[in-house]
Amino acid sequence: MPRGWDWPALALAALAALPIIAILVAAPAGGMEALAHMAGSVLPRYVVNTAALMLLTGTLAGVIGVGCAWLVSAAEFPGRRVLAWALVLPLAVPAYIAAYIYADLLDYAGPVQGALRGLAGNGGGGVLPDIRSLPGGAFVLGIVLYPYVYLLARAAFAAQSLGQFRAARSLGAGPWRAFWRIALPAARPAIAGGLALVLMEVLADFGVAEYFAIPTFSTGIFRSWLAMGDKQAALKLAAIMLLFVVVLVALEASTRSGRSESRDARARAGTPLVELSPALKALASLACALPVLLGFLVPVLHLGGLAATPAALGATRDLAAYAEDSLWLGLATALACLVAALLLVFARSRSHSPLVGGAIRLATLGYALPGALLAVGLLAPLGAFDVELTRFARDRLGYAPGGLLLTGTSLVLVYALSVRFLTVAYNGIDSGMATIPANLDAAARSLGAGPARVLARIHAPLLAPSLAGAGALVFIDTLRELPATLILRPFNLETLATRTYRLAGDERLAEASIPALILLAAGILPVILLHRTASR
Repeated sequence: MPRGWDWPALALAALAALPIIAILVAAPAGGMEALAHMAGSVLPRYVVNTAALMLLTGTLAGVIGVGCAWLVSAAEFPGRRVLAWALVLPLAVPAYIAAYIYADLLDYAGPVQGALRGLAGNGGGGVLPDIRSLPGGAFVLGIVLYPYVYLLARAAFAAQSLGQFRAARSLGAGPWRAFWRIALPAARPAIAGGLALVLMEVLADFGVAEYFAIPTFSTGIFRSWLAMGDKQAALKLAAIMLLFVVVLVALEASTRSGRSESRDARARAGTPLVELSPALKALASLACALPVLLGFLVPVLHLGGLAATPAALGATRDLAAYAEDSLWLGLATALACLVAALLLVFARSRSHSPLVGGAIRLATLGYALPGALLAVGLLAPLGAFDVELTRFARDRLGYAPGGLLLTGTSLVLVYALSVRFLTVAYNGIDSGMATIPANLDAAARSLGAGPARVLARIHAPLLAPSLAGAGALVFIDTLRELPATLILRPFNLETLATRTYRLAGDERLAEASIPALILLAAGILPVILLHRTASR
């Protein structure tokens, strides 16, 4: 029987699990006929495109991430120390912003194709493949998401035994063979974990797929719910999408136990495992610099050039309003996540119940849920509840609102984003809680302090740095979030992310450049924190 601080954890888990429960309950509605109709129309296209996008992106991110991680970990070449941290910077670029930039650069009328046609003397057809395609979407997603693989692979390579690799070399194995037979198999769990994170992001992506006209589950849910008003189709698509999420979450969780944590003298001494010739050193520098150039420098420089144009400067008059909406939305979501995460962490520290542990795992699953799936899962039960609530207010309280009380309000949006980013706050606070000595609780209890007072007077002050860091990460993630905000936001709410999406969708990228730069700059903070954490 739950008791004491078990109840907040169970209540928060129930709120966080509401979208998943709603999807699972509503998905069977309509029977097999509705599913058969979808199977004969849109479903195969969504499955094939989503799977192909995940496969292509995962391959590209894996090759870049593993290759750069091995070069940085095993060899010495010019610029290695700078590139070791610069290779993480593309993660600061939202994928949908990278899509807008590369479409602007590589379209038929863009500067790159224009210059190539001039050099080739071809005034007619395009020189490069169409960027607004499935391979183009995979390219954009791959160059901004590969740092997930890079960070985990680099940590795994740094933790490997120096003796094993050099023993293989002493037995006649060349550097390439020793990499394939020794280093790569040992790092495989970490690489698989990084790829699982990449594939989660691809599955959740809406901006790139929508802008490049790639029919995926995210775009299909968005169109079914909002464009065609077919709620049952959207819920069925969300249920199938949920299967992908479960597989990826299980894959990521299964890799954690296989990651080695032991380190040897090589990580401290920095002794290179592979000696490169001058020519190979130059190639290694180029290979590690190219992802930074494509994933970070090109977007920053292009946005910076567009931001200096008259069109961009003329669009700044409304920027304060969009920044204000983004600011209060981010602050409200961060506050809600911090309160919920603090209660969950405190409940976990005081309870050894398997039920509470399972509830906390369920409550922190939201970060793996795509925004479109989360929004649709919330709207389904919320609509029914809102109808009853509005009827009760009208019949019993005499209050006659112009519409429903909750649906389409900022409260619902904050709730959805809190479910989405609760994991970020929980992980940050949980790591801080681990540093607080347990005897402080015992001393406070011996002096008559109850659990609530211990939380308010001891844990909260000691966790202030962790709370601040977790709140900042949630705030920044909220600024950059797109699909859930597009579906759930009130009509009078426009954030920097939705404004950038709308302007870029209208091919007004110059006007979108300044809010896009703000979002990009905001993303650098969590990237720096992530790099520091992975480097420890």
